[in-house]
Amino acid sequence: MKKKSTIWIVVIIVIILAFFLRMAFTKPTDKAKSSDSKANAQKKVDAYIVKPSLLINEISVTGSLLAFDEVSLQNEVAGRVVKLNLPEGKFVRKGTLLVKLFDDDLQATLKKQQSQLAIQDQIYKRQSELLKANGISQNDYDQTILLVNSIKADIEVQKTLIRKTEVLAPFDGVIGLRKISVGAIVTPATLLSTIRSENKIKLDFSVPEKYGSVIKSGMKVKFTMYNDDSQFEANVIATEQGIDATTRNLKVRAIVNSKSKLLIPGAFANVQLRLSENVDALLIPTQAIIPQEQSKSIIVAKKGKAHFITVLTGIRNASNIEITKGIQPGDTIITSGLLFLKEGSKLNYSSITNKLR
Repeated sequence: MKKKSTIWIVVIIVIILAFFLRMAFTKPTDKAKSSDSKANAQKKVDAYIVKPSLLINEISVTGSLLAFDEVSLQNEVAGRVVKLNLPEGKFVRKGTLLVKLFDDDLQATLKKQQSQLAIQDQIYKRQSELLKANGISQNDYDQTILLVNSIKADIEVQKTLIRKTEVLAPFDGVIGLRKISVGAIVTPATLLSTIRSENKIKLDFSVPEKYGSVIKSGMKVKFTMYNDDSQFEANVIATEQGIDATTRNLKVRAIVNSKSKLLIPGAFANVQLRLSENVDALLIPTQAIIPQEQSKSIIVAKKGKAHFITVLTGIRNASNIEITKGIQPGDTIITSGLLFLKEGSKLNYSSITNKLR
């Protein structure tokens, strides 16, 4: 038993000695090769070759549709409705009588004034003949003229009062829902109905102040409705002449070129505003950017080594960003493994592409 135990102890000692001897005689170059191979495996990176691309600077804002002309119909004087012509949802021409208030007392006064004018006209004609024959003084004649003109003025005032008992269509349009019935007593504050033009629709929206200088009259915009993917077009016709102090936005108005049952005044719209196009923009993937405290940098491959370059950026979209200064077409930009690279590090590529997502 002692002999067997001694043999096992000797075997174990031999194994341990062999391990330490191997470690002692391993060449440093072998260790370096092993570490280099690990380093090379870690430094495999993806790269993108820069080329000019089309960049569309577009923003999305919320807008609302409005009737080109829209008015709340209200009467100018208080009174009782005796005639009603408000065909809900129907088209009416400009000048159509929509609402008539009681005006019998005003009409009676008008007839009285017209009768007085007729009598004074006869007196005026007789006195004109008498004046030629020196049968009347000039002063009496002038008093008659003054009275005639005064009655005519009173008649015009009375006709104006009568016109105020009528509500006429101010323009061609479609009548909304009526709020009154015949016999109702109304005041100037009473809403009778609404009228909206049907041929044209306006689109109102606001843009941040930094884009204010880009918005020009005649500029085309596209928009969609919240409940449909159909795309419509509109042309900018005007902007407010100042930035809103509360929202820091510029209000813009456009005229819609399309006609559709989906375009209902008051509805919300998603407006796509194309501000500019650049066919020679230098775009790179956003993950290639290394943000720093006061600048941004990227890693450019030169002669197989990594070099850090400070760049200026422009427009950013979902996956790419514009570089306005710092690179040239044909440069190879590192897009992955950025944390493992240092200035002058050798590069080992896993993939190189010239296509953007």
